[in-house]
Amino acid sequence: MTRLDAKMCVGLRIKELRGELGVSQEALAYSIGMSRTYFAEVETGKKNISIENIDRIASGLKVSLKTFFDSELFSDGEQPPSS
Repeated sequence: MTRLDAKMCVGLRIKELRGELGVSQEALAYSIGMSRTYFAEVETGKKNISIENIDRIASGLKVSLKTFFDSELFSDGEQPPSS
């Protein structure tokens, strides 16, 4: 398996948590005062993101930073199985 870069891992985790919450990119971005375009680029791993913005997103997803980073995506750096 190949190692995912940090931007991709963060984006995949955001997408996973957003899906669990059942909210669109647009709705979440709006609720945390972030541009939908920027948010979409973060979620697809195209943009680097500051820890402050990760914290904003985690808050919008109603999870702590600990919960945000508590994922297989961050544990071993390997790509998750395809679904």
